[in-house]
Amino acid sequence: MHKIQKWLSKPDHKSVITILALGLLIRLIIAIFLTPGYDEAYYYLYTEHLDWSYFDHPILVALTTGFGRWITGHTSIFTLRIGTLLLHTGSLCLLYLTGTHLFGKKTGVYTLAIASIIPMFQVAFGTITLPDCPLIFFWTASLYCASLEFFPLIDPPLPPFKRGECDPPLPPFKRGEFDNYSPSYKIAILGILTGLACLGKYHGFLLAFGILLFCLINPRYRCVFRSKWAIIGILIFFITLFPIWFWNANHDWITFKFHLGERFEPDPDEPLPSYKLPNLIGVFLANIGYLFPTMGFPLWWVSLKTLFKQIPSFLNPHKAEKRTILEDQQWFILSVSLPLTLGFTLLAYFQQILATWAMPGFWGLTLLLGQQTVIWTEKYSRKKVKLWLKSTAIIVNILLFIALLHVTTGTFQKNSQYSLFGGFVSAKNDPSTELLDIDQLRKGFEKSDLLQEYLQKTDFIFTNTYYLGGLIDMALRPITTLPIACFSDDMRGYLFWDNSVNWVGKDGLYITLERFHNKPKIMNDYRTYFTEIRELATIPLRRGGVTTEVFYIYSAKNLTKAYDPLKSSQNSKVNSQN
Repeated sequence: MHKIQKWLSKPDHKSVITILALGLLIRLIIAIFLTPGYDEAYYYLYTEHLDWSYFDHPILVALTTGFGRWITGHTSIFTLRIGTLLLHTGSLCLLYLTGTHLFGKKTGVYTLAIASIIPMFQVAFGTITLPDCPLIFFWTASLYCASLEFFPLIDPPLPPFKRGECDPPLPPFKRGEFDNYSPSYKIAILGILTGLACLGKYHGFLLAFGILLFCLINPRYRCVFRSKWAIIGILIFFITLFPIWFWNANHDWITFKFHLGERFEPDPDEPLPSYKLPNLIGVFLANIGYLFPTMGFPLWWVSLKTLFKQIPSFLNPHKAEKRTILEDQQWFILSVSLPLTLGFTLLAYFQQILATWAMPGFWGLTLLLGQQTVIWTEKYSRKKVKLWLKSTAIIVNILLFIALLHVTTGTFQKNSQYSLFGGFVSAKNDPSTELLDIDQLRKGFEKSDLLQEYLQKTDFIFTNTYYLGGLIDMALRPITTLPIACFSDDMRGYLFWDNSVNWVGKDGLYITLERFHNKPKIMNDYRTYFTEIRELATIPLRRGGVTTEVFYIYSAKNLTKAYDPLKSSQNSKVNSQN
């Protein structure tokens, strides 16, 4: 107890505990009140069909999502997020330890503060259940392990410098003091950690690539490739990936076919998009928005500035011999981060991508911004730096809570009984209505005698798109255990969860949204599989007294044959041409 009190008595440690506690509290509030997203509901179905891996993601997202359910015995959107809340707190601790080890305690604290402020990190990595959460945890654990391996000096000193200088002088230690680097057992541990990052999300392969790139380009660390520990680390890496390759070996390697080709094929029903420069600019600006401008622009600036300073020493052998440990530490961060941040941003010029794909790279770059923040406190004023961080934190969290209030009550929605100044956007044009209140769907079934009757005599439930199935299952799980299926040309995991052969000759309930109800080609396709389909009821979802979405429920009598997604895809093409 005395040791704990002594540890907490240090100002830096108090700051760490305060930042972690406040961040967890904010994320806890969001986790409790934010309605489930499509992805979260889909990953909830992973926990209902535990396997070695899945069609579109590795296994760890299933374990993270299911953790809260399994320890509480209760299924709710909050319990699905418990694993994420805890794991992200661990990620922040590891990031602090990495920054402290590489650049000193002040850098560790500032890095922790920056990562805790950025809204994308708070929500996507730390609140909602996504594959990014286990990815970031093991990504950060890999960074920490690698920093211990490659840079054994702890808390390197940063010499004082005069305010107004553009940059601090280099640390007193030079290259020759550390030329005796010898690979150790930590390389094997790094193989496990990077493998686990890959089991979180396939971005982990870029992390492994970045570490290899660092060792390959830097002459001091090329001895890694001649070490027995490198061989052991690579073997352990591939053994750790056993769930991915074992599952895919038994499923025609479909995951790799999907991620490396099929998901990028254009929709035949849609005109070919024009990517090029506008899309690249759009992704860049979206990244800035996700990071928040007062964090996004400094992150890009410090990353590119550090990169341009590194290039001459690699191009000139004479300068390469004079590289300092500090420069190597910075190059290490760039090596594991820029393949994502620059790579995915530039890819947007040729191919449509999601701006969120680059976010794990920015997570690592917070270490460079944390180090730069320490320099700014010396160059300018500590008060100004703290004002920048505190004001950004206050603005970001106010905006997050306003967004949460709007999603749950319709604060800015026209005609909402809770709207401010009469509202500014109609429910029809409000993208936040994509988040569906599953409690209202459940209550709609509970209040309808007709729907209750059909639940009793129906054999299965199906929907027309893979991301709706999880929401429907979560909504109806307390009142029925009927299996949920997806009849679509894009079935994702349902390809392996459904066994529609067993449902031939049986009846189903078709549940969909209003937007799909108005597409006749979907219903025409289903009529080739059932002897009769008729509408039973509608369940409107309301926010602030305004209908924002409508669920349509149909009775589907007698499935005449097993559903064939390939044939249905061909039928869709024919219908669109007609």
